[in-house]
Amino acid sequence: MKRDNTMRPQDLTATQPISQDVLAEKYLKPGETGLEDLYRRVARALASVEKEADRAEWEQRFLDNLHVGAIGAGRIMSAAGTDIQATLINCFVQPVGDAIQGVDAEGYPGIYEALREAAETMRRGGGVGYDFSRIRPKGAEVKGTHSMASGPCSYINVFDQSCSTVESAGARRGAQMGVLRIDHPDVMEFITAKRTPGRWNNFNVSVGVSDAFMEAVGNDQPWELVHKAKPGKTLMDKGAYQRSDGMWVYQTLSATELWDTIMKSAYDFAEPGILFLDKIGTDNNLHYCETIAATNPCGEQPLPPYGCCDLGPIILTRFVKNPFGFGGVPVFDFEAFEQAVATQVRALDNVLDVTFWPLEQQRAESAAKRRIGVGFTGMGNALAMLCVRYDREDGRAMAAQIAERMRNAAYLASVELGKEKGVFPKFDAEGYLAPGTFASRLPEAIKKAIRKHGIRNSHLLSIAPTGTVSLAFADNASNGIEPPFSWMYRRKKREADGSTSEYAVEDHAWRLYRELGGDVDQLPDYFVNALAMSAGEHIAMMEAVQPFVDTAISKTVNVAADYPFEDFKSLYQKAWRANLKGMATYRPNSILGSVLDTGSAATDAKASAAPAPAPVDPMRTVIESRPKGALSAVADKIEYWTQEGHKTLYIVVSFLPVPAADGVGTVERAIEFFMPVGQSGESQQWITSTMRMLSLAARGGFLGRALSDMRKVAWDRGPVRLGTYQKADGTHVPMWHDSEVAAIAFALQNIIARRAQPGVVAASAPAAPAMPELVGMPSGVMAGKKCPECGAHAMIRKDGCDYCTSCGHLGSCG
Repeated sequence: MKRDNTMRPQDLTATQPISQDVLAEKYLKPGETGLEDLYRRVARALASVEKEADRAEWEQRFLDNLHVGAIGAGRIMSAAGTDIQATLINCFVQPVGDAIQGVDAEGYPGIYEALREAAETMRRGGGVGYDFSRIRPKGAEVKGTHSMASGPCSYINVFDQSCSTVESAGARRGAQMGVLRIDHPDVMEFITAKRTPGRWNNFNVSVGVSDAFMEAVGNDQPWELVHKAKPGKTLMDKGAYQRSDGMWVYQTLSATELWDTIMKSAYDFAEPGILFLDKIGTDNNLHYCETIAATNPCGEQPLPPYGCCDLGPIILTRFVKNPFGFGGVPVFDFEAFEQAVATQVRALDNVLDVTFWPLEQQRAESAAKRRIGVGFTGMGNALAMLCVRYDREDGRAMAAQIAERMRNAAYLASVELGKEKGVFPKFDAEGYLAPGTFASRLPEAIKKAIRKHGIRNSHLLSIAPTGTVSLAFADNASNGIEPPFSWMYRRKKREADGSTSEYAVEDHAWRLYRELGGDVDQLPDYFVNALAMSAGEHIAMMEAVQPFVDTAISKTVNVAADYPFEDFKSLYQKAWRANLKGMATYRPNSILGSVLDTGSAATDAKASAAPAPAPVDPMRTVIESRPKGALSAVADKIEYWTQEGHKTLYIVVSFLPVPAADGVGTVERAIEFFMPVGQSGESQQWITSTMRMLSLAARGGFLGRALSDMRKVAWDRGPVRLGTYQKADGTHVPMWHDSEVAAIAFALQNIIARRAQPGVVAASAPAAPAMPELVGMPSGVMAGKKCPECGAHAMIRKDGCDYCTSCGHLGSCG
């Protein structure tokens, strides 16, 4: 039967299993059977704040818009219309003052008050960003107690531990972002903190950089580290002094050396990120009534104290007509898109009135400014469907046009909404439209309308990572502004009866192209993924879109493992000159993920270059780059238990057939590791980084050593249970690992072993029986030293011998 190619893209393919699984696991509530039930719940909730006579009409319009592709961020889709007291807001910024308790001299909450407020926010489902720069530096004078301050980094440790113990609404961990200004005296410790394995696992960190500092770097000038708090005697004796503006200079150092330290940490550890604070401040529509010093955990929302992210992406692939040129010239339906944007503005504005607020300060801040964030997802896929390359000028031009039309539609809709419901209370036309603000660059007609009528929302746009919503609602479309990561992988799923099923997880554009009759073995060149483009091309896309986004863009700039350090540093200079508001990079290497490689990079390079012994080991030869096209892959569901309870993770391993050592036939070699986007939890970022590092190790020929080193990583948060250990008598006992890192490495070794010899594994890892929500040891197990047999910390002294109360292993006696 001939396919009707005039249909919308979402109607051309059947729902794939990954979407059904994520939808059921993350979003459907009891009694809901599919998208229609969920969409009706959300639409009804968002319409509930409309006038009673209009509610039915707006419920239908919101429902229609959801079907079109204007969805809410994860918190909205999960919690709207439910009876749980969870916020519909994804994230917030929490102020932290220079006091232990109460408030500081300027009214900012003290450290432990801020910690309490953050814990409440995370408990209700929100992530939190902080600027810790107000906290006095290490060695500063504390008059009240006649002591010396310990500095902000010591308190970040406390916030980090708090996050790890607070389970948020919906059983997800609250993400955190920590920011410190580039002129804070403790900035060097902050920059290098994550070089210590296990430190600040629950934080992303970014340095707040000023234009003055970037200019000092460019001119190789000295840079002063300053704070308003007076240094203690020791620092004064070392030369600390007070400037004419009242600030105390703790230290003066080379701006270039400080910048190199930041760059080295980013190069080797993927953190800290960089926030360009002056760019953020100048562009801010509300520069006249607020100061922004921090962002939400993913960086797309620079926010003032108690500010929030009220986000809702629009699925761009839904607006491509004649995708790939099947049925006619491919075009983007801008008219339908603009209508969806306009309705989305009203829906997100209503979220502010219907949501549960963890703190009264957050409600008040929101009510005064009514920030929202209309965004998009599927940009990479949409460009491919329009037959333009993401990494070329025509692709960037199309992305910019989409962003511009979204901007104009959103601002016009907010003006109209302001006429109907009132403008945001802090609105001041002169300040809002002052030269330099984002609003000052709007088309003249829109500025004229704002000046005459005001506007409902201070900010309207944000390009966020879309995580599980792309999997659940967009047929695995590319995430946010990002290009696709891979075209297809295979996922194994354990069924209720203990059997295992397997199915493919496919990129939306790739599978649509196949369904329309395209040959996926010979993809057109506009199918380009994240790993196939240069760092400069990633930045160029951000530079093209950022002028049309009034907040910021969450995007990772990927660079190759062998990317020269000097070129790497220049990327950040380029981002600053391009007026970006921040940037994060990722370079795969053997350090990321808790110092998994104990050797130096130089040693690895020499090892790779050394002559290979004969016969050649097919698992240790260097593979220069990932082969093009789809790879055979498996996805496995990893289940394990920590002291925080049961955890689930999906990991994908891709395999490449390589010639066997004897030259006869081929063997399967793991060359790529991947964690599908959108899995919630505190560990997602480091696991993603570790998977990329393992991909590099696999292609470099030292995967075995990398996994072995991962098995040795220990943490201070108790043992992790995964798999079982078979004793000599054939019985199985639980297997324990020293960290989450070690447990995941064990699971990956099993995946590879099963692939090499189907049905044979290094150690079994079946689903374990249900355990208590908080587990330290199973029933009957006593805490003790680490058992050398099963790994449990359960070795006690019994009858003069070391005895494991978990597996029964008998150790030394005497």
